[in-house]
Amino acid sequence: MYTGIFFLLLAAGLFALGLGMPSGESSVFGLDLGGSNAVHVPNLTLSSRLTVFVIAAICAGLGAWQLARGFGRRTNAMLGVVVALLVLGFLTWAASGRNFNLTGMLSSTLLLAAPITYGALCGVLCERAAVINIGIEGMLLSGAFVGAVVGSLAGNLWIGTIAAALVGALLAAALAVLAIRYRVDQIIAGTFINLFALGMTGFLTKQFLEVHPEWNDPGRFQNIAIPGLSKIPVLGPVLFDQNVLVYVMFIILVIVQIALFRTRWGLRVRAVGEHPQAADTVGIRVLYTRYRNVILAGLVAGTGGAFFTLAAVGSFDENMTAGRGFIALAAMIFGRWNPVGAFMAALVFGFADALQTKLSILAVPIPSEFLVMAPYLVTIAVVAGVVRKARPPAADGKPYIKN
Repeated sequence: MYTGIFFLLLAAGLFALGLGMPSGESSVFGLDLGGSNAVHVPNLTLSSRLTVFVIAAICAGLGAWQLARGFGRRTNAMLGVVVALLVLGFLTWAASGRNFNLTGMLSSTLLLAAPITYGALCGVLCERAAVINIGIEGMLLSGAFVGAVVGSLAGNLWIGTIAAALVGALLAAALAVLAIRYRVDQIIAGTFINLFALGMTGFLTKQFLEVHPEWNDPGRFQNIAIPGLSKIPVLGPVLFDQNVLVYVMFIILVIVQIALFRTRWGLRVRAVGEHPQAADTVGIRVLYTRYRNVILAGLVAGTGGAFFTLAAVGSFDENMTAGRGFIALAAMIFGRWNPVGAFMAALVFGFADALQTKLSILAVPIPSEFLVMAPYLVTIAVVAGVVRKARPPAADGKPYIKN
C-alpha cells in the first residue's frame, strides 16, 4: 500500500514540474563524450513537457496498479523502474531548453562512485568476518594523505598507491587488535581511527605540506583507453576509458565477489561471520580469519584513499574524503553485504553527487545548498528505508571468546 502511495506522490511531483514548464521546448541529451574515440552517436532530443507528463502518467499507473492488485515479489523491481523513470523525468525537466551531456555525467558517476566502492568493499570484507569497521573514513583519508606525500617524494604514482594501501592496512591492524584482541567496542574503536586520521592529517598538512607544497604535487594517473572496447558508443567512454585505479577497483570487485561466494576461503569467512562457535568446532581459526580479513580490508580502503589524490584531484586537501567512508557503509548495507550489490549502491550515491554538480552548472532553480546536500540526503533515505530489512551476518560486531 505504502509503495503505491509513494509512486503516486512521485507522479504528482513530476506532473507539477511539467505544469511549470513552457511548452515547445526540447531537452537535448548528448551521447558523445568530448575527447573520446567512441563511435559517434547523434544526440537524443525529447519534447520536454510531453516527456515529463508521459513519465508522470506511467508512474501514476504503476502506483494505481500497486494499490489495486500489488506487484508481489516484483515490488522491488517496480520500485527500481519508477525511480529510474523519476530520474529521467527530472533530468528532462532540468535540461529543458538546454544541452545535457548524459555520457559525461555517467562517466562522472563512475569516478565519484569508485572511492565509495573501495570503502564499501572494505566494509564487506570486515563484516563478513563479523567485525564492524566504522573507521573506513579514517582509512580513506590516511590513504589519500600518504599517497599524495609518498607519490610526490618518490616521483612515482604506483609507489604512492602502495604506500596508501599499506597505511590503510596499518590502521586496520590497529582496529583489529583493539576489536579482536582487547574486545574494545567496535564502534568506539572505529571512531577512534576516524578522529586520529582526521587530526593527524590536518596537523601534518599545516606543519609540512603548507610549508613544502612540492610534497603535495604527485600528479595523477592518466586515462587509459582499452583498444576496441573504448569505441563502444556511450558505454565505451564510461567504462573503458578511465584511469588505472578504476580498473583496479573492478578487478578487486570481481576477486572479492568470487572469493566470498565461490571458494572454500569465502565459505570459511562467511561461517566465521554467521556462527563462529560452529566454525571453531570444525577447525576454522576464527580469530586469525578476522585479523586477516580486517587487514585485507584496510589494504582496499587505503587504495581507495589513494584514488582521491592520485586519480581524482592530484593533491591532498584537509578532510577531502568529506564523509565518503560513511556513505560507503550505507552502500554496503544497501548492497546487503554483497560486493556487486555494494558497487551498484555506490553508483546510486555517485550519480546523486554527479547530478548535483551538473544541476549547479545548468543553474536550475534549486538552492545550491540543497544540491550540495543531495548525496547525503540519498544516504539518509537509503539507510532509513533499507536498514530495517537488511540482515547483517549473525555474529556481526560480537567479540569471540574461545571456550
